[in-house]
Amino acid sequence: MVKRKQVKDGDVEMGGTDPRVGDDSDEEMDIVNVDFEWFDPQEIDFHGLKILLRQLFDTDGQIFDMSALADMILAQPLLGSTVKVDGNESDPYAFLTVLNLQEHKDKPVIKDLTAYLARKASSNPSLAPISQLLSQTPVPPIGLILTERMINMPSEVVPPMYTMLMEEIAWAIEEKEPYTFSHYLIVSKTYEEIESKLDMEDARPQKKKKKSGDKGERFHFHPEDEVLERHAVCAGSFEYTHKHDDGHSDSKRAFQELGIKTGGSLMLLDANKLEGAVKDMTNYMNPQV
Repeated sequence: MVKRKQVKDGDVEMGGTDPRVGDDSDEEMDIVNVDFEWFDPQEIDFHGLKILLRQLFDTDGQIFDMSALADMILAQPLLGSTVKVDGNESDPYAFLTVLNLQEHKDKPVIKDLTAYLARKASSNPSLAPISQLLSQTPVPPIGLILTERMINMPSEVVPPMYTMLMEEIAWAIEEKEPYTFSHYLIVSKTYEEIESKLDMEDARPQKKKKKSGDKGERFHFHPEDEVLERHAVCAGSFEYTHKHDDGHSDSKRAFQELGIKTGGSLMLLDANKLEGAVKDMTNYMNPQV
């Protein structure tokens, strides 16, 4: 039986501009409310989850068996959430779940994922605590939080997903399920502004460009990561193993003069810090609540 999750009144409040509004109403834009529904993960979400997982891991998604990873998420339907806008039969526009790295340590996709995360953590001194934990035998009971959403999804859908996840973990622990974690490890994404390939031949002297290879400031794709990092034992970014083709930064170009280069990020939280992080996240992203 499909379970539609309940979101308390006031947990999410958002709107958007109506695309049907013509040019005559530039100064008086209509606001439309979008109805979001939260569901437990279910078999119908298989392909949608694979798409979001590939988006989360970017070019390195090809390293992993995404079908096996999606199946693992669907195998624990009472833990985690999907967000939809067109009813239960539609594809998820966002999801959040947690996987026990210790419980599933013998599954090939978790072996691959754990080894990958350990390598990436070892590449950044800021992530040394993650590398040390993942190198232990056996791996400690770490909850790997995977979450992603479509680009146009508002960030306000995220705090309710985390709140429901914490409630579901508490219920699972009461039922003696293996969800007592020592830490939570969150996988996310960052980006860096880089020189646009389209502008490389532009010789205007007044235009200041970033030199190829220069390390620029890293930005978060997801605003909630700024809050989570404040509660983290450690946090940092890493480069993907598989590089994008030349010109990809321009296909993702979000700024007038600069392209963007994507990268991965990891955040490690002590298990007892997640509740406070979620409360701060809710206040940060829904200040009216």
